[in-house]
Amino acid sequence: MSEHDIPPTEQQGAHKDLNAMSVGALIGNMHLQTQNAFDAVGSCLPEVQGFVEALVPRMKNGGRLFYIGAGTSGRLGILDASECPPTFGVDPDSVQGYIAGGDGALRAAVEGAEDDLEGAWHDLEEAHPNSNDTLIGIASSGRTPYVIGGIQRANEKGLLTACITCNPSSDLGEICNHPIVAITGPEFITGSTRLNAGTATKLVLNLISTSVMIQLGHVQGSSMVDMKPSNTKLVERGVRMIEMATGVSTLEASAALSACGSVRKAIDKIKGNAHA
Repeated sequence: MSEHDIPPTEQQGAHKDLNAMSVGALIGNMHLQTQNAFDAVGSCLPEVQGFVEALVPRMKNGGRLFYIGAGTSGRLGILDASECPPTFGVDPDSVQGYIAGGDGALRAAVEGAEDDLEGAWHDLEEAHPNSNDTLIGIASSGRTPYVIGGIQRANEKGLLTACITCNPSSDLGEICNHPIVAITGPEFITGSTRLNAGTATKLVLNLISTSVMIQLGHVQGSSMVDMKPSNTKLVERGVRMIEMATGVSTLEASAALSACGSVRKAIDKIKGNAHA
């Protein structure tokens, strides 16, 4: 197989004798190569925008967002999904992540799970997906059977489909309504897509979920007013948001948050009292 037949994420990069490098050289060279992930995401911003603009109306209409992936890709999808309820106060069912091999694969690889073409849809069936929902398949390689099979079934069922991949002209990209292709190129360690490909995937997921949640009204100004104040740090953050939004003292903001249990409700109550 020639170098041109090997997907970019599997090709050997510029740095070949890693085992001969000093710690400083390893860290410096790896850091410099990370810029490729940011450049790759910058090149696919129009595709991200087009997908988000298609996704928002569906979620406003009660549709849900699902992520599927294997290995690092699956873990990143589950991470993004799990952060939405505490950050934006949404129902846990609204954004869900699935990984090949089930939750046990979050900590340890489940051999052969990513090769199961029917596995993703089998996993998704417990959520009863419908045509108002959206499925994002995450696969740096663009060829993971678990992800491809899930997207194929989602297309058949009328879901909106998208993918995040880091190789051009992939099987996965060909079958999605909205392919998002961040071409990150060779990895610092050949084929280790948890590195630049993983970084690019996380950046794209940040762009999607954050912009969607803002469009759905879960942010006021730059404040996550629907976050759940579930620990001391978040309570303190909530109090600061209330102070900044209303101009009341820390004591008043704290009392309002305690009484209302929600930053948004506390702000609305204080502003309502001010105009009464």
